[in-house]
Amino acid sequence: MAHPPFDPRHAAHPTGSRPAPILTLKIDGQDVGARSGDTILTVARENDIHIPTLCHLEGLSTLGACRLCLVEVAGANRLLPACVTAVREGMAVTTRSERLQTYRRKLLELFFSERNHVCAVCVSNGHCELQDLADTLGMTHVRYDYLYPPAAIDASHPRFSVDHNRCILCLRCLRACEEIEGAHTWDVMGRGIDCRVITDLNQPWGESESCTGCGKCVQVCPTGALTEKGRAVAEMVKNKEFLPYLRIMRRRTF
Repeated sequence: MAHPPFDPRHAAHPTGSRPAPILTLKIDGQDVGARSGDTILTVARENDIHIPTLCHLEGLSTLGACRLCLVEVAGANRLLPACVTAVREGMAVTTRSERLQTYRRKLLELFFSERNHVCAVCVSNGHCELQDLADTLGMTHVRYDYLYPPAAIDASHPRFSVDHNRCILCLRCLRACEEIEGAHTWDVMGRGIDCRVITDLNQPWGESESCTGCGKCVQVCPTGALTEKGRAVAEMVKNKEFLPYLRIMRRRTF
């Protein structure tokens, strides 16, 4: 009996499961390979192609909220977020262009204009992803009116504090609390400019019965919104490298 030609893309996996089909595409003119189901952002990072992000964080679920990872895809009539757009065979992606840089700077300016980001007096000054992106993308000023909505500071927790003036609603805190710690202390209340992250049923953080005090939400916050108490200006250094490890351990446990 004749056998079909061997195709390594469909060879049996050592564990018995079939590997995902391999796709080929171009990112910034570079030929790259990808697994079916991969996103543009995943493939770009595997090939050392940088795409800026804010809401995305390795180890947490993907949200696609900040839109800083917008890219151009040949044949698409609009820009697409790289973190939630799956690759396709033969896709041609552009991650760097004057058009994309302009859009990304506008998005950053809107982040800065929506609340109160005064870097000089922030505990995360010099360790802030929003600040770093503004520098990387060449944002020199904000062309929009500052809104400065009244936003409170909650320092009721014995170890941490939340300054809603510096929150960009990336929801990393919410996802880390729910997906990694399993507490779901953080949630969202309100709409538009009145949107806020809240603890439990909008009660002071220090009175939350679900908070375990683990501090994961603080470590994944990209700005100075969530900080440890006792930190002076520029002293709040975040460590988010623990996320992929903890996620793997939870999968093995459950």
